[in-house]
This record gives sequence, C-alpha cells and structure tokens, in this order.
Amino acid sequence: MLKNITSLFAVLLMLNSCSDPSYDLIIKNGTVYDGSGAPGQSLDIAIRGDKIVKIAPDITGESTEVIDATGMAVSPGFIDLHTHLEPLPVDPKAESHVRQGVTLALGGPDGSSPMPLAHYLDSLEKITIGMNVAYLVGHNSVRSEVMGLVDRDPDAEELEQMKALIEQGMKDGAFGISTGLKYLPGTYSKVEEVIELSKVAAAHGGIYTSHLREEGLQLLDGVTEAIRIAEEAAIPVVLTHHKVVGYPMWGSSSKTLALVDEANAKGLDVMIDQYPYTASHTSISIIIPSWALEGDPVKKFTQRCQDPALRDSIKERIIFNLINDRGGNDLRRVQFSRVSWNPELEGKTLYDWVLQEGMEPTLENGAELVIQAQLNGGANCIFHAMSDEDVDRIMQHPKTMVASDGRLSQPGNGHPHPRAYGTFPRVLGHYVRDKQVLPLETALYKMTGMPADRMGLNDRGYLREGYFADITIFDPATVADQSTFEAPHQYPSGIDYVFVNGVKVVDKGEYVDKRAGRVLRKASGH
Repeated sequence: MLKNITSLFAVLLMLNSCSDPSYDLIIKNGTVYDGSGAPGQSLDIAIRGDKIVKIAPDITGESTEVIDATGMAVSPGFIDLHTHLEPLPVDPKAESHVRQGVTLALGGPDGSSPMPLAHYLDSLEKITIGMNVAYLVGHNSVRSEVMGLVDRDPDAEELEQMKALIEQGMKDGAFGISTGLKYLPGTYSKVEEVIELSKVAAAHGGIYTSHLREEGLQLLDGVTEAIRIAEEAAIPVVLTHHKVVGYPMWGSSSKTLALVDEANAKGLDVMIDQYPYTASHTSISIIIPSWALEGDPVKKFTQRCQDPALRDSIKERIIFNLINDRGGNDLRRVQFSRVSWNPELEGKTLYDWVLQEGMEPTLENGAELVIQAQLNGGANCIFHAMSDEDVDRIMQHPKTMVASDGRLSQPGNGHPHPRAYGTFPRVLGHYVRDKQVLPLETALYKMTGMPADRMGLNDRGYLREGYFADITIFDPATVADQSTFEAPHQYPSGIDYVFVNGVKVVDKGEYVDKRAGRVLRKASGH
C-alpha cells in the first residue's frame, strides 16, 4: 500500500513538472509597456532561451533567475534608427549604446556605409558584438566608389554601376538606402539620380532615410525633395535627424510637419526620426561651400585657398553660414569635438580658439580659422543652432521616432556629442517626466514598436510571446541622461537591466560583457 502511494506521488510530481514549465528568467511585478503605445500593465514576463515565451499576471514555475521589477517600467529594448557604427570593429561591446537601453541599432546613415556589405557583416559575426545591428546601403559610398568626388551627373554606364551596387547591398541584407545630400559627394547629385537608385532599394522592400540637402534656409526645399523621392520611387521615407538649423528659420518645424502631413494624406509613407538636443554634430566642412571641396576635401581645397579670389569667395560663404546656418551667428555656438591635429581644442569653441590666437572674436576671424582647420585635415564640431520649440514640436508629431545620430563612444576618446551616451534616457527623463512633452507609453512606442515597424521587423520591437527577448527595464522616477556638452563621457542613470536576445547585458545598472548581439540581414529574414 505504501509502495503504491509512493508511486502515485511520483507520477503526480512528474505530471506537475510537465504542466509547470521551467524558464531561464521571470520578470515579475513590473509595469509592462508592450511597445504599441498602449498604457502599461501589471504583468510578468517569462523568457526561455532567446525568446519571450509567456506574458501574463503572476507567472509561476521554476526559473533560473527571477527579477523583481516592482516600481520599474519593462519595455522592449530600444531601437536606434540612426547610429554611427563605424567604431564597432574596435568597440564591439557598444557599451555607450547598450547602457542607454538600446538593443538594436541601424547603421549606414547619412549616405555612408561599409562596402561590400556582405563581407563586412560576416566580419562582425566573427568578432561578436554587444547589441543587434542592421545596416543601410549608403548613396554617398556608392557614388564615391563609381565616380569619386566629382560635381557632375553620372553618365548612363555610371548610373547602371551605382544601381548594381545598390542592388548588391540590398541582396547582402541592407534594410534600405541612405543619403547624405548635404555631404560629399551626395551634394553633387540631382534628385533624378537619387530617385533611380531608390527605386532599386524599393524593389527589395527597402526604406529611404535622408540627411536632407538643406536643414537651414532651404529646409522646406529639402523636405519637399524627400517627399518627391517618396512619391516617384514609391519608397517609404524617413526624414532623419529632422531639425531646424539657424536662427532665421527657427519655428519652421510647423511648416515642415505640415508638408509631412500633406504627403501622408496623399497616400505616401513619410516618417521622421529625431534626437532630443538643440545641437547637431558633424564635420566642420559642412559650413564650407561644397564646390571648394570637390575632388579632395584637403588637397584640392588647399589649392583653391592659394588663389586669393577663390579664398575670398570661400571665406564669404563661411561667414554667411556662420550667421545663417550652423554657426548660429555666434562663435560660441561652434564647439570642437574631435580635432586630431590639436586635441587641446576638443570641448572648446571657435570663440575660444580665436582668442587663443590673439585675434578679435569676429565672424571674419572665425571664418579664417574654419579655413585653417580644414587645411589642417578637418575637425568634427558640435553646432548649437536649434531651438527648444522646434525640438518639442517635432518630438510630439505622430510620425516622429527617437534616434540618436550618435557615434559609438568610449570614455576618454574625443569630446562627443552627449547624444552618444544619453539620447534615450534623456527623452524618458527630461522630455517625458520633467517637461511632460510626451506620455511615457507614447515615447516608448517611438523607441520600439514604431522603428521596428519601419524596418519591417516581425519579431522585435514589441513585448509579445514568441518575440526575441530584447528588453529594457528602467526606473521612470530616476532615469536620466548624465552626459553633457561640457562632460560628455558619462553613462545614464536609471537603466537597471538590459537583455539582448535573452542575455542580460546590463545588470543593476552595470554593463555585462556578454556580446549577445546579432547581425540582422533583411534578405535572410533576420
């Protein structure tokens, strides 16, 4: 009798274990935001391997690990649609992004991408990486490969060569095409060329992201051009890092957003991404006329500057841009971030440099030093030339997503824009909690589900059963960016846990070097 009871008990235990599965992780007691824009709910999440296997109240069962997320928000991992991933081969941890809660970053923006893409993606898989990455194929890289830095239209053969390179990039797994129409050599291209190349990306289900041709005085023309590309190439478009540059244009976001609304009302597919700062970051050459840089931005530029008449024309245009564009009509608004030939300038302004040289802080003298900087090999700068009003308005638009435009950064290396460390926590802390520009669930949708949909992903960006376990857990009461323009190398606070493909890569606010990221290729179904 006792033996029969013991056997029955063993069977019951076995049945119980079969109906009560084990998990690798259960996240309990958190407020779950699923990435759709819906309000948070009190739910538990269970993970097995790299997938979310159950979302329900009060999940029970054996688990290797249980995280008590009481008082915390549980969100899909953040997706950064505009990331400068160039340092990834030497900085595969990608800590500056992962510690923001980013679990997927889209590289190859502004018209610049690795080539050939397939070989590059293979190399990333071999070194292992800290977050998921995907790439666009860059128009500027393609044009440079075929034509160099020349200011002319492609002939028929060159256009076909560029189309073939776009085609190959898409077959290699690119999620679309990017342009940098303000940069070399994209600035030399006409819209008809961009439309033809975008049609190739569209045929493979790709998207188009554009650094507009102009973001200052001709901003409206730049937006109109992007909308024309959306229509004639039949391609979804993202106005990337959308902003209004230069005091004369401040407030114009109301007009650009109206153009976006009109385009979507016509049946086009036009969206926006944005970083939450009133300063941009790029090469100092952006305030130098593009014709002066044709052929070679150092060698040919040097030759042109040796001609007094040409130098005067170059200087005149730089002064114009210092007044009306990224210069913000104040030398203090141009801040050096990376200066290989004089690292002591990093963090200082053009105003500081003029004074160091014993010169009067005039726009004319500032322009002279901009020329000198380019002659020395160029520099990267932070340009404080945008308004809070435009940033708020663009952020609130229903078609706007959050994206950093940040470059992977490591402490002590240069003087980066603080967006490299703080974009996503800044939105959650400064703009959601402090300024109440957005509700929390809306901000999270702009960081997760919305960019996932834009990329065409069907297994990331949301907290759903069967989706990859890319998850960020943060404290809405304390999450904040710490990186500043004066001291940028600071990780954010309030990001407690980050999971990439089910692997914990941030634990109680500390980075864990697990290299759990994957290379996503659109053609392979990621």
